[in-house]
Amino acid sequence: MAKPQEKVSFGQRLKQIGMVFRFTAKQDRWFAPLTAAAVLLPLALTVVAVILWGWLWLPIGILITLLAVLIVLNLRSNKAMMNAAEGQPGAAAQIMESMRGDWRVTPAVSSTTQMDMIHLVLGRPGVILLAEGNPQRVRGLLGQEKRRLAKVIGSAPLHDYIIGQGEGELPIRKLRMTLMRLPRTLAPKDVNALDKRLKALTARPQMPKGAIPKNMRPPGGAFRQSRGR
Repeated sequence: MAKPQEKVSFGQRLKQIGMVFRFTAKQDRWFAPLTAAAVLLPLALTVVAVILWGWLWLPIGILITLLAVLIVLNLRSNKAMMNAAEGQPGAAAQIMESMRGDWRVTPAVSSTTQMDMIHLVLGRPGVILLAEGNPQRVRGLLGQEKRRLAKVIGSAPLHDYIIGQGEGELPIRKLRMTLMRLPRTLAPKDVNALDKRLKALTARPQMPKGAIPKNMRPPGGAFRQSRGR
């Protein structure tokens, strides 16, 4: 059973907004002037409206001011986060995991010691491979993953992108919009069925941690006997 989502208190929500404000102000030099404009312009219009038509316009002006500040915060914070994520290993997977909608992300299904990695994403548009790292190396990884996935995805669409700034590559700031524009070709039941097949394909058995239990150890002399054969 899924765990119930924890409710965020009003104080925690304010703390989160404050953290976003500080982060955006540090990353974006235009954030402070735009926020000031979003506060001053509606308030100036509110003062004029109160003088001309009465105090009824005061709460309306305050709400419009708060809305303008939130719009500026949303737009500039997204841009600041994209700029900060540029070139960071694993950034594409983190962005996909934060997207709204039914996006099923498996980070680093394939990787190298040089921090090249392929992320697997499943959604209504089909199967998506996101490559991060050196373009020459990740092309080889993409080819391997395509051949491996071809065994289980059947006729489901397969899209692949190399994240970067070079020719034919997808800038990370355009990742969300690009994937949102893909046609929704799979029904939810098809996504669930394909998800089960992909999980079975990408499952990797892990060695248990700690000492090997005594009842699983080979009997004494077994290795000597095998060498003597």
